[in-house]
Amino acid sequence: MAESTQGASNNERLLAAARADDEDMLLEVFEQGDFDINFQDGLGNTALHYAASHGSLTALEHILSQDNCDVDPINRIEKATPLHLAVKLADPEVRKQVVESLLDAGAETTIKDKYGETPMDIVSPSDTEILTLMRKARADASVAQDDIASDDEGEPGSGSGSEDED
Repeated sequence: MAESTQGASNNERLLAAARADDEDMLLEVFEQGDFDINFQDGLGNTALHYAASHGSLTALEHILSQDNCDVDPINRIEKATPLHLAVKLADPEVRKQVVESLLDAGAETTIKDKYGETPMDIVSPSDTEILTLMRKARADASVAQDDIASDDEGEPGSGSGSEDED
């Protein structure tokens, strides 16, 4: 019988490539087009979910490089994002690389899964490296939100000091 991906849609091939960290297949899908980078299978998992949960570093970077890639898709059963899955990886070095890549791409650290846990809640207290990355991402997100909020405050030109004439 032929390869299991024979006859599969490019969306299905995208998921398979992410699971297997198959760069050749992934690049072939990207070249052919006619795929949705945020395609969800029956369980609600995207290629990013599979790359994150399998520690598929090469596939992960290619997926994240796609312009319209949603870094926070939520799957159906666990209501988990790729970041939820990444923090559970057994290999500490792979876990760090996957988490770092997702955070760099803007993954949200405060989304709760069906158990009410954020990715940070799942991290082992002894995994100080991942906890530090998460805290930094949360702080950066908080600063970014403060900057956005302050841009809309006040009147144009307020705070310029032009009213303080002595």
